[in-house]
Amino acid sequence: MPTLKDLRNLGQSAWLDFIERDFMARGELKALIDRGLSGVTSNPSIFAGAIVDSQAYDGQIQNLAEAGSSVRQAYESLVITDIQQACDLLRPVYDETAGVDGYVSLEASPDLADDTQKTIEEVAHFHQVVARPNLMVKIPATEAGYPAIQDAIGRGININITLMFSLEQYDRVAEAYLAGLEALNAAGGDVANVASVASFFVSRIDTKLDKQLDEIGETSIRGKIGIANAKMAYQRFQQTFHGDRWQRLAVRGARLQRVLWGSTSTKDPAYRDTMYVDGLIGPHTINTLPPETLEAFVDHGTASRTVDQDLEAAQQHLERLEEVGISLDQVTGELLEEGLDKFARSFDDLMSSLERQLDRAKSTPAKAG
Repeated sequence: MPTLKDLRNLGQSAWLDFIERDFMARGELKALIDRGLSGVTSNPSIFAGAIVDSQAYDGQIQNLAEAGSSVRQAYESLVITDIQQACDLLRPVYDETAGVDGYVSLEASPDLADDTQKTIEEVAHFHQVVARPNLMVKIPATEAGYPAIQDAIGRGININITLMFSLEQYDRVAEAYLAGLEALNAAGGDVANVASVASFFVSRIDTKLDKQLDEIGETSIRGKIGIANAKMAYQRFQQTFHGDRWQRLAVRGARLQRVLWGSTSTKDPAYRDTMYVDGLIGPHTINTLPPETLEAFVDHGTASRTVDQDLEAAQQHLERLEEVGISLDQVTGELLEEGLDKFARSFDDLMSSLERQLDRAKSTPAKAG
């Protein structure tokens, strides 16, 4: 059976796409770190599930209600508490890897996704109040997001760019990272102290495309486009972080912007439940796994270098998609909009639920103990 440390030996870091207070209190996150886990990612959907479904937050919500906190203030207090705790648990990994790993990601509020300036302000705010060197703030790869990414990197803030589906998005994200590093260097900052990952989503592409392929009776590339598209993104990564422009930054200690594979749980039960892990392993990559996918991998996954293998077949799969009249650019654009909408709805649902919890807490003050 493979281990998370086997992935590390192949150049890939395993992160956990999950955070929850009871999970940390029971020592489960620490146990995974001991097994080789080296990072944590979160998003509005994960926090919505954690805060709404767990009683672990009730005491803090009671205190926030009694202090007169607004819903927004309460949300921030709750998530920052969890993020800081996770950062502290992963700090030894951050120190042992000299800042390569050990990061925890917190997403900028989805309702700011179309506002560059407000995103910039919130990213700077989270960076200041979390006050942990191993925090990464997540910004989506959107028109409003690209300049915010460049600005944050230029300030020396660690950034995880999320909701990436297309090669065009990858190119623009990499450009924002490089331009940000160049601005930081020009301002006299230390480019060695800033890290970034480019989160490229995988399984959602197959989930959407398979329906279209089924409709036209094309089964030969069913379940193959997500990994093929990701492999092409990895090729772009290798091309980007090579050459004179990158070397001028690298000699000053700049870090590679590693590619992170997101959305790696298998949605179709007909597919192997570790296919999006097994198929994208290689140097300078990260796979952020939900708990059930992580456990499936260590139970029956396959640890071998695959991210840059069978590239000709991957290219053929993409060409076949075009031949049958399906535009991958259109599909990835739709997925970006759907992803933004999903996170916004999760955030709105969480805020509504939290408002109700605060109201209940105000009407039933805690008993003096």
